[in-house]
Amino acid sequence: PSTLRVKRQRRAQKRLLTRRLTQEEIRPGTPEPVKGREHVYVQTELYLEEISDRIIEIDGECQTDEFLDRPPTPVFIPAKTGKDVATQIEEGELFDFDIEVKPILEVLVGKTVEQALLEVMEEEELAQLWSHQRAFAELRNAEFAELQRLEEQDRRIREEKERRRLEHLEKLQKQKETAEKIAARAFAQRYLADLIPSVFNNLHDSGFFYDPVERDIETEFIPWLMSEVEETLQKKVLGRTMLDSLIRVVVEKRLDEFSHPPPVEVSDQKEIPAEEPGATDAAPQVSSEADAADQPSDQPDAADQPGAEKEETDQPDAEEQPAD
Repeated sequence: PSTLRVKRQRRAQKRLLTRRLTQEEIRPGTPEPVKGREHVYVQTELYLEEISDRIIEIDGECQTDEFLDRPPTPVFIPAKTGKDVATQIEEGELFDFDIEVKPILEVLVGKTVEQALLEVMEEEELAQLWSHQRAFAELRNAEFAELQRLEEQDRRIREEKERRRLEHLEKLQKQKETAEKIAARAFAQRYLADLIPSVFNNLHDSGFFYDPVERDIETEFIPWLMSEVEETLQKKVLGRTMLDSLIRVVVEKRLDEFSHPPPVEVSDQKEIPAEEPGATDAAPQVSSEADAADQPSDQPDAADQPGAEKEETDQPDAEEQPAD
């Protein structure tokens, strides 16, 4: 590091120390304990530490010289081991170069010439193969072009045949449709010739075309007439029923009276023959009442007259007087 950086670090440390000292001086201290007591230091940190005697600390400073650049590291040369030995070979002691080099040269030259001949033969063979390949490719291309021409011609012929066949089928289909349309039109004309009159006749028979007077009579007059007739018949039936009930009550009452005659006293025995004609006279009246009861069933129109009903209802009261 440079000297300027070291000086800056020292100045920063001095400023930090002075700041701490000033803070300690400014911070209010603990007041003096009262008489008879003394202060005790207490740890307030999260983790407690063992308190021991404090060692006296003294701050010391020293100034060193500026740092110099480190010299380059020398090349490492390992120490020698063993012994150096040298041998001197004189000329002609091991081999003769001119004699020993001939077989080596012959082998090298022979191999080189042989390799060159092989390469030349291979090149000639490759040239012949390429020529044959070019000739075969030209022949194949010519045959392929002829094949394509024939296939194209065959395709055009097939397409033309298919097109003409479809045209012929379409023509036949149109002719068939035209014939069917003509036949359908003729049949429709023949069928519809009598359709309108038959439709009107069916509608007339079904009641869609009707006489308003006749329809008014059927829908208004006849239902009213039937209701009136039904009401009149109901009144007649009610009158007959009431008359039959009255006649039945009177007949039952008279039969009850004749079946239980009153007791006759001894003093009146002489008068019995004189009263017998009265009893005999009552019998014809009962028979006449029975005939009157049968008369409404034979003559139903008499029940519709209020006067006749009143006379018939009053007649039993008049007949009851002689019986009493």
